[in-house]
Order: sequence, then C-alpha cells, then structure tokens
Amino acid sequence: MDKVTALFNEIFEAFMRTLRFGVGLIGRMSPQALLGAALVLAFICSILPLALVLFAVFLLLKLAVGVCVIGMRRQRATPYKDVE
Repeated sequence: MDKVTALFNEIFEAFMRTLRFGVGLIGRMSPQALLGAALVLAFICSILPLALVLFAVFLLLKLAVGVCVIGMRRQRATPYKDVE
C-alpha cells in the first residue's frame, strides 16, 4: 500500500510542478502572446471536436451506404444459369 501511496504522491507532485510552471509562464507572457494562446486554445476546444464529430458522422454514413449497396448487389439475380 505504501508503494501505491508513493506513486500517487509522485504523480501529484509532478502535476503541481507542471501547474506552477504553467502559471509562471502565463504570468510572464505579453498581452499579445496571451491573446494568441487563448485563440489557439479556443481553436482546440471548439473546432477540433467539431471536425472529429463530422468525421465520425460521415464515416458512419459511408458505412451505411456501403452496406446498402453490397446488400442490393447480393440480392440481384445473376445472369448465369445454374449448372445441374
């Protein structure tokens, strides 16, 4: 149990170091750089999920159309006669 506690403690300390570094970095940024970082973050939070959702929707649409087309081709009568 001590190993698990030590692991969580180390993860927490690493997270806190990263958070402190990020806060210090934001504090040293110029207003223009801060605006650029905010725009990039807004892009990541809004446009990227939209693109991923649209990709998934069109992929599912493509699969549904493909299943319909393959199903119709299999139901179509063949021009060949059965050999007896």
